[in-house]
Amino acid sequence: MGDDVRIAATGLGFPEGPVVLPDGGVLVVEVRSGRLTQVGPDGTLTLVAELGGGPNGAAIGPDGAVYVVNNGGFSWSEQHGMILPVDETGSNRPPDFTGGWVDRVDLTTGEVTRLLDDIDGEPFLGPNDIVFDRHGGFWFTDFGKMGPRSMDRGAIYYARADGTGLRRIAQGLVGPNGIGLSPDGATLYAAETHTGRLLAWDVTGPGEVGGSSRIVVATPNHFDSLAVEADGTVVVAAIQHGLCAVRPDGSLEYTQLPDFMTTNVAFGGPDLRTAYATLSAGGELAVLEWPRPGLSLAH
Repeated sequence: MGDDVRIAATGLGFPEGPVVLPDGGVLVVEVRSGRLTQVGPDGTLTLVAELGGGPNGAAIGPDGAVYVVNNGGFSWSEQHGMILPVDETGSNRPPDFTGGWVDRVDLTTGEVTRLLDDIDGEPFLGPNDIVFDRHGGFWFTDFGKMGPRSMDRGAIYYARADGTGLRRIAQGLVGPNGIGLSPDGATLYAAETHTGRLLAWDVTGPGEVGGSSRIVVATPNHFDSLAVEADGTVVVAAIQHGLCAVRPDGSLEYTQLPDFMTTNVAFGGPDLRTAYATLSAGGELAVLEWPRPGLSLAH
């Protein structure tokens, strides 16, 4: 960990999904608390919306609203002095689980609108992360849930901002978590938590990919969410190992952070060289200078 890591906020209920705002504030979802919260430049926490369930990822859409994918809730337990999203058996599926969903949140009024919760009558099992493209549609992962002796196979979906055009892009994935697009929008990336793999698909049109996935890199890590740099580097939150930058030449660069559950990263600041990382086990948001500029998002 470098000396330039600063803790910008504390007291968050398992934060994920950071979204950097133009005023220097940062939106985060609180998975355990079921909230969308804004972290001010001075670290002040302001409730934006009560969402329930387990809000897991967020992104600004073409209409200026924030779209939140919700895993439907986790089981929680205290282990080694930390609150973690699994029970003592290793299961994260709560007894009352009925499915996950996607919400649209008006940032001006805080109004929450349920956008999607199933495909052809089949409930989502654990929507986890989301990214918008330049066409105004969004890709999102469905991680699934784990029981004591079983694990769902995950999927990737695509829909328009109004909730129409929902389609399944890929299925049979092993814990699909972070999702992102290359700078030219021609490649879709997804990180698998359980395998430590970064997968890629060729994007052939809005919500369309050609062929099957390819493995960009396979690591011994537990990958979580991701962000993309301006030069195409993919930065993946690597649980227990901070941030893992997958460079265009295939090499890996690790940045250690002070929380074994570093789960998400986003770029901001005037030159997009400030990284915001969620330190979920400790309930903190960290800020550090990054060696290269991040990618300017579509919206």
